[in-house]
Amino acid sequence: MRKYYTRACNFSYGLEARDLIKKKLALPLCGNKNIAFKQIEILSRVTKSKIIDIKNISKLSKSIKIIILKDVKKIICKRQNLNRYLNFKEPLIMGVLNLTPDSFSDGGLFNKEKRALSHIKSMIDKGANIIDVGGESTRPGSKDVHPNNEWSRIKKIIINFKKKFPKIFLSVDTRKSEVMEKALKNKADLINDVSGFNYDKSAIDKIKNHNVWKVLHHMQGTPNTMQINPKYKNVLLDIYDFFEKKLKTDFKKFKNKKFIIDPGIGFGKKLKHNLILMNKISLFHSLGFPILIGTSRKRFINQISGSFDSKERIGGTLASVLYTLMQGVQIFRVHNVNEVKQGILVFKKIVSY
Repeated sequence: MRKYYTRACNFSYGLEARDLIKKKLALPLCGNKNIAFKQIEILSRVTKSKIIDIKNISKLSKSIKIIILKDVKKIICKRQNLNRYLNFKEPLIMGVLNLTPDSFSDGGLFNKEKRALSHIKSMIDKGANIIDVGGESTRPGSKDVHPNNEWSRIKKIIINFKKKFPKIFLSVDTRKSEVMEKALKNKADLINDVSGFNYDKSAIDKIKNHNVWKVLHHMQGTPNTMQINPKYKNVLLDIYDFFEKKLKTDFKKFKNKKFIIDPGIGFGKKLKHNLILMNKISLFHSLGFPILIGTSRKRFINQISGSFDSKERIGGTLASVLYTLMQGVQIFRVHNVNEVKQGILVFKKIVSY
């Protein structure tokens, strides 16, 4: 466990970002000169956090400076492209396709193949770069689904996906190695395991030789237990430590470093945990990998909005997307693709002036 953590903060965008970088008053975030950070926050479990200008890093004590400079190097380095069609010059949208009878917001809506394919095409037309296909609900309180049942729900879509949508990035949302292997045989590009590859102990060995992207997701407990009084010593640093340890141990054996970090909003977190993570999500840039966030339609929106809640929670979803976009999050997992795409386009145009 490390003593100090480095969070990029005080961001600028567009013309201002490029000008500050040129003047060496700011650094590019993840190699993108359209978003720059002027300061860093140094966090610790034992001392009060402090914010300093990047020009003052050189004034830190030697022991702290070594840690901070290593982190800054990871924060500013360009992220690896997902494939020849997808890079991180622009934020990417992951459209959700739940092929389940019991998902919390759209269970059963797309279980017929024709309807599912139509929904995929609609999401692509509205701006989705990635389609995330799942056959098991992981909503709070949900039960495990047998791998055979899970695969039977998604089989036709996965087998035919690349034939119909060859340029679209295919993500498969599963915790089970049997489903992962079958998906990879059918050219899945990404495995999105909400358990952080902890549920199925054979999953890591089964996929380690595949040149595939992996979402490293955080969840405390299981879907059936995760919302039963989750606790952390320090939610932000605890989850950072989880990722760092996982990358240095279980994932050290992977030849490729195709990882995406997802702090798991709503997965074993109370409202205050979710808010802290979203407020300081830029901490995870110092791991050196792209960040994905899934806030779409989640319960924290209802907990905040109360009587102003709505069925699809588009307003709350978009607010969380744009706030985390301001901190350089690169991938957004959402249900309402068109509205999120519209919001991102308008936001980016405003900050470019």
